[in-house]
Amino acid sequence: MYQDCEQILFTPDEIATRVAELGAELTKTYHDQYPVIVTVMTGAAIFTADLIRQLNFPISLDYIDIASYGSSSTSHNVRLLRDLATDITDRPVIIVEDIIDTGNSLQFLLQHFANRGAKSIVTCAMLDKPGRREVDLEADYVGFKVPDEFIVGYGLDYNHQYRNLPAIAILKHEIYD
Repeated sequence: MYQDCEQILFTPDEIATRVAELGAELTKTYHDQYPVIVTVMTGAAIFTADLIRQLNFPISLDYIDIASYGSSSTSHNVRLLRDLATDITDRPVIIVEDIIDTGNSLQFLLQHFANRGAKSIVTCAMLDKPGRREVDLEADYVGFKVPDEFIVGYGLDYNHQYRNLPAIAILKHEIYD
């Protein structure tokens, strides 16, 4: 799989170090609370699994599945494929996302959870691609900022491939062009 990568951005060791740091930050903030950790499927599953093992406080874990649709790869249309099973009314919610790109999906989730009565909502993204942002929002916790390139690995895919790549990398243009 590495032969399809133009550049490795973050090694498995760098990822593990940053995930541990994010876990420590969240533990400091939420040590006396009982938040619901919401994984945005499917890309954030690997990050969430690693992150929750770094948390030293009780949590509930659930997931949500959404899809952007439309004629372009970045759409303002977001639809809910699978909602939470957990009641989040008056509960703190931590949204765990693989990457924030345009911000449209995250904006949808923030509004959705606010409408469901969450006590508070914060976002924790492994990657942030600010060069593609279409809405005015920032994640509360970010692993790494990445350039405006096609990123794969550590849960991120192209055409259902590369999710199991242990590093985070830039995919070669000829693979997806």
